[in-house]
Amino acid sequence: MAKIVVLGAGVMGSAFAQMIADSGHDVSLVGTHLDGNIISALRDGKTHPRLNLKLSNRMAALYLHELKDTLGSYTDLIVLGVSSSGVEWAIHQIGKTLPKTTPILLLTKGLAVHNRSLRILPEVVREGLAVHGFKGIIVGAIGGPCIAGELAARRSTSVVVALPDGSMLESIIRLFSAPYYHARGSADLIGVEACAALKNLYAIGIAFPAGQLEAGFIAENEAKMHNLCAGLFTQALVEMQYIVSWMGGHPFSVYGLAGSGDLYVTCQAGRNSRMGKLLGAGVRYSEAKSQQMSHETVEGADLALTIAPAINFLLQKGRLKESALPFMISILDAICSDKPISLPWHLFYR
Repeated sequence: MAKIVVLGAGVMGSAFAQMIADSGHDVSLVGTHLDGNIISALRDGKTHPRLNLKLSNRMAALYLHELKDTLGSYTDLIVLGVSSSGVEWAIHQIGKTLPKTTPILLLTKGLAVHNRSLRILPEVVREGLAVHGFKGIIVGAIGGPCIAGELAARRSTSVVVALPDGSMLESIIRLFSAPYYHARGSADLIGVEACAALKNLYAIGIAFPAGQLEAGFIAENEAKMHNLCAGLFTQALVEMQYIVSWMGGHPFSVYGLAGSGDLYVTCQAGRNSRMGKLLGAGVRYSEAKSQQMSHETVEGADLALTIAPAINFLLQKGRLKESALPFMISILDAICSDKPISLPWHLFYR
């Protein structure tokens, strides 16, 4: 039995912690400073406020001030379930309380910018913890089509665990033995992480047509826009392959669970799709965020705001080709420049 600590009691961190408990391990779910009501509910045996389910009582629900005590010298694995904007905060929390070098897995999806270029979050975590004296710490990530509500309901879920260290990768995968959690391994950490982040951005764009339909752009025979969505889905994969290869990842990951699999499930529902529908309906991003989604984290929009300056710089310097990213540029313009949606079909599929 392993001792595993999950930091972040949001929907994914909580659902993942329950899976760890179902796998027979000692798991502590530690809430952030924003999760107090969630931890209180779990301790009282109530439903998770955001998952609307009672979770396993075999996991310990802890407040943030209890993190230091639970991160004992016998902790085998730390899992980060914070938002992308909370990664730097999590590094600080772990760095000041961790008693020994411990492997870390990220459930967090996103990219960071360094020296006007793109980098994956595991690199940020590894280098951030090195500042706290933990050099060479092993940091991996989990990607793939995994909706937290389905995982919490113990629906079968397929994921990919990415870690360059083969022996450590196999050891970690063996920890996940819940019968409904189907994990496979990959050494392509860059590819898996880039896909996991980019699919949130592209899911916004793929939802444009659904927003047009909801706004009244209806055909006489009530035809839908599945053709259009499929074309956008394909363009997204083409552009994801370009970015993944440019960052040094393997293009195969784009057509695996972390890429096409996760993009598919993200397009079905959720906050990224909702934002895309609002934009497709003609609502500008600033209005959609401030008036209809002000209290919700839209990961694809957050990613756009984070990477847009770097993407524009790389395009200007010719390090990225504008002709290879017309769909991304349209989405970035809609979010970062508050422009109406434009789909440049004449530039697609080149």
